[in-house]
Parts: sequence; structure tokens; C-alpha cells
Amino acid sequence: MAIRRDIPDFVDFLMSTGVRIGEAAGLTWGAVNLDEGWIEIRSTVVRIAGQGLINKPKPKTKSGYRRLILPSWMLTTLRRRHDDQSADAPVFPAPLGGLRDPSNTQADLRDAFRKVGMESATSHVVGRKSVATAMDFSGLTARAAADQLGHSSPSITQDRYFGRKVATTGAAEILEALTF
Repeated sequence: MAIRRDIPDFVDFLMSTGVRIGEAAGLTWGAVNLDEGWIEIRSTVVRIAGQGLINKPKPKTKSGYRRLILPSWMLTTLRRRHDDQSADAPVFPAPLGGLRDPSNTQADLRDAFRKVGMESATSHVVGRKSVATAMDFSGLTARAAADQLGHSSPSITQDRYFGRKVATTGAAEILEALTF
């Protein structure tokens, strides 16, 4: 069922970028440069009452506009998927064509994660949180992670996505003097 719903490639994309689910659904081939290895986040899929799904030409925030370099394995996936579609065609269309609904996709992801024993996994944890955590543990800055995730401020990234590590504050050496 996950393959029929195109979940594996979609999850790989989330894990390779850390983008929001609506941003992934809104990615069109016109925002992909396979030769140079980057994508641009310039839209997000939203549902508007009375209109249905639209690819809103604005990400969630002003800082959501960004160009992201992709890992080589994701470029391989995108090259496999690309079949001379128009620039307006979604990279990850709905299973029956057209725009992918972020809410329906979230439900599809929950089903797929549950079937493999990952009941608590969400697109947010598998994508955004995993990318931020990998960047944090690799020693990249909160600013770099904020730019990757589309946050306006590194403090948002640091507060929500970066974990506290073992603190080497120097206090232990000073507090040795308190030995009784």
C-alpha cells in the first residue's frame, strides 16, 4: 500500500531536506535543478475552503523561501522520477494525479509507519527533526539548520530541534574545591 501511495520516495525526500510536508507536496519540477543538484522551496500545498487544494506561491514564512543542496542519493531518486514533466507538474503528485493533500499524506505516512512498528513516528519526526538532529550532532550551527528548515531565527531551531548535550562548562573543576 505504501508503494502504491508513493510513500517511500516521499519519506526519502523529507529525510534528505527537512522540509515541511506541504512544501514537499508543493515542489514542482520547475524548482528542481538536477544538473546542479538543488531544489528551491517556493510554495506549499494548502486546502482553501471552496477552492480545494492549491499550490500557494508562498512557503509558510518569508524565510521559507530557500535553495537546498540535495544529497547524491536523493538526486538519483529525482532523476529516476523525472520524465520530462512540465515545470508546473508536482514532483510528488497524489496517487491519482494532481496535487498531494498534506492531510491525506500525513494519514498515509501514519499507516505506513504503523505497519513497520514505528507507531510514534510522524513526518515531522522522520523529516524535520531527523535532519535538524543530524546537523546538530555533526556540529553544524543552529543558523545553518535554521536556513535548511526555513526558520527565521536560529533560536527557534535551537529551542525546538537542537538537544542539550553533556555540558562542559568548567564548573566541575571549580566545584572540586567544595570537597568535604
